[in-house]
Amino acid sequence: MTSSSSPSQDTKRLAQTYPEGLRADALMEEDVAWSHGIDSEWDGEQFDRSDRAALRRVAGLSTELEDVTEVEYRQLRLERVVLVGVWTSGTVQDAENSLAELAALAETAGALVLDGVIQRRDKPDAATYIGSGKAQELRDVVLETGADTVICDGELSPGQLIHLEDVVKVKVIDRTALILDIFAQHAKSREGKAQVALAQMQYMLPRLRGWGQSLSRQMGGGKGGGLATRGPGETKIETDRRRIREKMAKMRREIAEMKTGREIKRQERKRHKVPSVAIAGYTNAGKSSLLNRLTGAGVLVENALFATLDPTVRRAETPSGRLYTLADTVGFVRHLPHHLVEAFRSTMEEVGDSDLILHVVDGSHPVPEEQLAAVREVIRDVGATDVPEIVVVNKADMADPLVLQRLLRVEKRAIAVSARTGQNIDELLALIDNELPRPSVEIEALVPYTHGKLVARAHDEGEVISEEHTPEGTLLKVRVHEELAAELTPYVPAPLA
Repeated sequence: MTSSSSPSQDTKRLAQTYPEGLRADALMEEDVAWSHGIDSEWDGEQFDRSDRAALRRVAGLSTELEDVTEVEYRQLRLERVVLVGVWTSGTVQDAENSLAELAALAETAGALVLDGVIQRRDKPDAATYIGSGKAQELRDVVLETGADTVICDGELSPGQLIHLEDVVKVKVIDRTALILDIFAQHAKSREGKAQVALAQMQYMLPRLRGWGQSLSRQMGGGKGGGLATRGPGETKIETDRRRIREKMAKMRREIAEMKTGREIKRQERKRHKVPSVAIAGYTNAGKSSLLNRLTGAGVLVENALFATLDPTVRRAETPSGRLYTLADTVGFVRHLPHHLVEAFRSTMEEVGDSDLILHVVDGSHPVPEEQLAAVREVIRDVGATDVPEIVVVNKADMADPLVLQRLLRVEKRAIAVSARTGQNIDELLALIDNELPRPSVEIEALVPYTHGKLVARAHDEGEVISEEHTPEGTLLKVRVHEELAAELTPYVPAPLA
C-alpha cells in the first residue's frame, strides 16, 4: 500500500536530462574522453579496447511483446528505456543514488535512458511491483517518451514481470537481467562465458513462458495411439525446462573441470611460497587501473560498470624485492544476485585463497561507505572474512577532501591513492610489503657457487637480508620458509671455536 495517494508525493520524477549527480557520468565523475597517448601513459596498452569499441548495437530492432510466439528466450535488446524504482527505506538521496546506479548499468548495456521514476511504498506490490495505479502512470510515461523497455530497480518475480508487462505493453526487465546482459557482453574467456551462461539459465528457468503450441502436450506411450495414450503427456514448456536443467548440470561439470586448472596454478604458487594479493572492490572503482599501475598488466580500463569480468593474475615485486602475485577480480555491486555469486564462486575463490585483500573503493562516489558494505557482504559469502584487508581509496585526485578524511578516520588500515596520476602508489607498495606474510625462519648459510639454484630460490621465495660473495661461495643471511631452510641448513657455517 502506498503511503500517499498524491502523484507528487508518491512518485518522484527524475528530469529527462537527469540533474547533476544522477547521470552515470556525473555519478562516476571520470572523464573518459582521454586521448590515446594519455590512456597508454596511465593505464597501459588497453589491448582489447579496440575489440570492445567495435561492438555497436543496431537501432530499430523491435522488442514488442507480440513479436514473440515461442517460449521466452528473448535476448535483451535495450534501446530506449525508462527506469522505475521502489523506495521502501532510507532517505530520498539513497533512492536516487540507487536509480542513478541503475542508469549507469543501463548505459553500460548500450541503452538510452529517457526517464526515471521513484515510488514511495512500504514494500513492493506483489502483483505489479509498483501497484496498479502507478503502473498506469508508468504506461503514460512510456507513451510520452517513446520508450520500448522498462527496467525495474529490483528483482521481479515471474508473476510481477508478466502483470507489469500486461499493463505497460512494452518489455519489462529487472536489475538482475540487466547485470546478466552486461556480463554476457563482457565475458571473453571460456570459463567466464560458461559462468555467465549458467547464471542466465538459472535466472531464466522460472521465467519461461508459453504461448500457443508451447502449451501443447506430447502423445502418451504405446504404439499407434489408441488405448495406450492414457494420461497427459509432457508439454513443450515442460520439455524446455527439463532441457535447461540438463544444460545447467552439464555447465556445472564443465566449470568444475575448468576450475581444476586454476587450482593447479594456485597450488604451484603455494608450493613455491609466493604470497598472493587479491584486488576486490565495487565495480568501476578503478581495480584494473590499479593493477596496471602496479604491474603494467595492460588490461582494459574503461569508465563502465563491469568492464572487467575475467580474472587477471600478474606477477609483482615489493620495494624490498619480494615476489608476489596480484589478482584482479570481477567487480561487485549492491544487490548482487545470489545465483550470480554462486556461478562466479570459482573465480571469487582468488579472494578467499589470497594472503591479502586490496579493497578498492571509489573516493569520488557520493556514498563510498555503501560500496564498502556491499563488497564486504560478498566477501563474507565467499568465506574470505579472515583474510587481512587494506582499504585503498582510489580516485583521490577527484574526491572530496572531507570524504577522504572521513574514510581514512573510520577505516583502520586505509590509504588514499590515485591510479590515474600515481599519487601515493609508492606508499601503497610499502604498505603491501609490510602486510604480506613473511618467511618464518631466519638463517645464515655459505652456499657453494655450484649450488647457485639455492641462492636464486632464496631470492624468489624468501627475503634476503644480506648477501656477500666470498672465495668459498655466497654468504647469505635470509628469512625463508621451513622447507628451503632445511635445504640450506647443511651450508650453515660452523661456529668459531
